[in-house]
Amino acid sequence: MKIAVYQMEIVPGEPDKNIEKVRSWIATLKDIEIAVLPEMWNTSYMLNQLQEITSENGEREITAISELAKQYHINIVAGSITVKENGKIFNRAIVINKMGEVIHQYDKLHLVPMLDEPSYLTEGNKISIFEINNVKMGIIICYDLRFPELSRKLTLKGIEVLFVVAEWPVERIDQFEKLLYARAIENQVYVIASNSIGKCNGTIFGGKSMVINPLGDALTKGILGEGTIQSNINIEEINKIRTEIPLLNSLRKEIY
Repeated sequence: MKIAVYQMEIVPGEPDKNIEKVRSWIATLKDIEIAVLPEMWNTSYMLNQLQEITSENGEREITAISELAKQYHINIVAGSITVKENGKIFNRAIVINKMGEVIHQYDKLHLVPMLDEPSYLTEGNKISIFEINNVKMGIIICYDLRFPELSRKLTLKGIEVLFVVAEWPVERIDQFEKLLYARAIENQVYVIASNSIGKCNGTIFGGKSMVINPLGDALTKGILGEGTIQSNINIEEINKIRTEIPLLNSLRKEIY
């Protein structure tokens, strides 16, 4: 399964410009099964402007991504976008299949106190998984990465691939990288991370987008600036690894 990840420099507060950037990027991809975008790629962290620039139900962005998915016959893990519902703003991950259908939505569970997200965003309250090509997958958003219980819960629901979409700041980028490796190793899943670059309201985002296999090896990483990383993932490797190291079978669920 061939994956392309967009390490995107988001234009703060300009959804239409960012849609055009995504449209141009998708058009460059060849023989890709899944394209992956970062967190809040439509607005970036213009939190005090979200009520004005966020579309109702995310219709503007979802319509655009659905059209691209159908046009290029590609599955799109559309990072997350800000979505307005009943006056509330959610940071919502969207997954759209190659027929242009929304097959998964997830609202960020953990809002970042350091960025005062709880004053502008509404937290989610449920998790679920999705499938592409009969492979079970999950997605988490940025700060969610710091909570291993969430990734483990998704693993126990059967995921083999975990997408992490983020706008993770450069000042803590080493932690981002270490946490990605940890989530891959402890859950024996592929971790596919898309982090943006650039600057918004004084915060500089640090990239480090990568693909990590279930043994904790980086299959691809390290590009500087805006660009694309690509990797092939072999789902059959997961069963082999989980058989050789039966970590999930060793869980003591009666205790923890």
